[in-house]
Amino acid sequence: MKKKIEGKVWKFGDNVDTDVIIPGRYLRTFSLDDLAAHVMEGVDPDFSGNVQKGDIIVADWNFGCGSSREQAPVAIKHAGVSAIVAKSFARIFYRNAINIGLPVIVADINAEKGDILKIDLEKGIIKNKSTDESFKIEPFKKFMLDILKDGGLVKHYLKLKEG
Repeated sequence: MKKKIEGKVWKFGDNVDTDVIIPGRYLRTFSLDDLAAHVMEGVDPDFSGNVQKGDIIVADWNFGCGSSREQAPVAIKHAGVSAIVAKSFARIFYRNAINIGLPVIVADINAEKGDILKIDLEKGIIKNKSTDESFKIEPFKKFMLDILKDGGLVKHYLKLKEG
């Protein structure tokens, strides 16, 4: 995980729940590739076939609501998404995302599908390179950056324990 992220926007609306992020019928697999192949299928069937490594999801209110399934942020991350920016997140989704090393950023920004965003987590700036607009966000604290850099909470803990 980098402190600076750049990628193409995938735009979603309000109340994107975990059932549309990764439908329940795919939860029986332990294959991350299988999960990623069906990510966002319930809201955009073409997403998994077109998302590219480094892309960024931008959403409105209450992203990740619904069940607490940990597979939702895992599937998003494994599909190549580098960050999610939303006006708000369901609390458990937010925690699950950080726990696996997926940056989730609470912000109200102007961005459309296909725009290119550059996010600086340390300085607290999101720049839409397509429109030349910049948005201030709460800079990530060092401990959060360390968790993300290490690939999630468990990997961070193990690194500290060894260290």
